[in-house]
Amino acid sequence: MTALVGRIGIGVVFIAHGWQKVAEWGLDGTAQAFQGMGVPMPTLSAWFAAIVELVGGAMLVAGAALPVVGVLLALNMAGALVLVHLPNGLTGQGGYELVLALGVAALALGFNGGDLSVDRLVRSRRAPARASA
Repeated sequence: MTALVGRIGIGVVFIAHGWQKVAEWGLDGTAQAFQGMGVPMPTLSAWFAAIVELVGGAMLVAGAALPVVGVLLALNMAGALVLVHLPNGLTGQGGYELVLALGVAALALGFNGGDLSVDRLVRSRRAPARASA
């Protein structure tokens, strides 16, 4: 149950950040912001970040494809940390504490997502079929 609570909490934060990039700023606005921050390939990076955060956050909540989602979200946060936040230090304006916490949490939950997940449900439904084959 605690993994589910963790997945919901972290997933909702990722969904909110992805939604912000798509609906509030727009992908063109996000790409412009990324360009101003020195992010390479800002348009592609904006699309990647928005999709990974929005879809990955939802999949994290559901517990679907957890290892893949955890790694993608962690890589997204690693990029944000290295390319944008690292020079600002750990805490304070623009610091990397949030992206570090989100990336590490996504990775941990991706590989320890708990019993209440779509992944577990799919595995349990496949197990009897393999045993009888």
